[in-house]
Amino acid sequence: MNYRSNAASEADSERVHEALGQSDAFLGFQENLSRAAKVDRPVLLVGERGTGKELAAARLHYLSSRWKEPFVTLNCATLSPTLIESELFGHEAGAFTGARGRRTGRFEAADGGTLFLDELGAVPLEVQEKILRVVEYGTFERVGGSQPVHVDVRIVGATNANLPALAAQGRFKQDLLDRLSFEVLFLPPLRQRKEDIMLLVQHFAARMATEMGLARTPEFSDVAVAALENYGWPGNARELKNVVERAVYRSEEGIISEIAFDPFDSPMAPAMPPAPPSTFSESTAVPAREMTAPHAKPFKETVEELECSLIRDALQRANYNQKRAAALLGLTYDQFRGYYRKYMNQGQ
Repeated sequence: MNYRSNAASEADSERVHEALGQSDAFLGFQENLSRAAKVDRPVLLVGERGTGKELAAARLHYLSSRWKEPFVTLNCATLSPTLIESELFGHEAGAFTGARGRRTGRFEAADGGTLFLDELGAVPLEVQEKILRVVEYGTFERVGGSQPVHVDVRIVGATNANLPALAAQGRFKQDLLDRLSFEVLFLPPLRQRKEDIMLLVQHFAARMATEMGLARTPEFSDVAVAALENYGWPGNARELKNVVERAVYRSEEGIISEIAFDPFDSPMAPAMPPAPPSTFSESTAVPAREMTAPHAKPFKETVEELECSLIRDALQRANYNQKRAAALLGLTYDQFRGYYRKYMNQGQ
């Protein structure tokens, strides 16, 4: 059975987007990764979802002296505890019901190369013990077997969990953590790579336009660019890719002015409930003459001027799209329309 990862053929094409960047955070991480690749020791990659941990592991492998040998991956969170051991170490015929013949595991497939264990924190304790033996002695036994199997494998692990905390709770073997953490590299989240956002946006947009057969890649308005650059991106590059591809798919006139960050944001959702009444008490109020400077405008007039200014500014930023202007102000469309009728229709 062939366990070789597709990362080798896809790293420069299908998934290259995750390795694009020019920010200090991105370049600093790539420099640290290149340095760690040259030392034949285990490495842990720690990062949030969508930060590109598998691509970073592949880059580690292909920059190392093992680059001609297999790069094998396993997402430990996708398998039940009973299957992980068989997947990693293989099994002998008759080891369990349905085991009709010998099967090699990921460690044997990665012999001479690199084994990437994603979601490392999901590995059961009994399997961690067996992994530790491979790290220390380079040997293991297949499930149901008694003959030692010798391998030479570099392990690269990845997680978004706090492994030291899991070890303190007894849920991760401290000995294994010590052996795997020769170097720990932290992948920067996209919110710390703001200089890279539009670079990635243009890349995703161009690929989506090509996939759809568009004559040219749609352009992003200033409002859209500001929205993309100021969003927090909890899903990082993976979320950015989905958002940009959705925007290109929905664009009609070659200009993208509206960004849908949440595809589940229903236009039929009920309006926000009114704010609760203020607990402000007249007994604690400061007299108006003590709050305002001499010759200041009355409070009501000052508030109305501020509201009118905010409405005008939001309309300009949203290219006079009232729904987008409402969103910029954190108002429902009906609330915004009320302010619009109050001020704009009076020519103020």
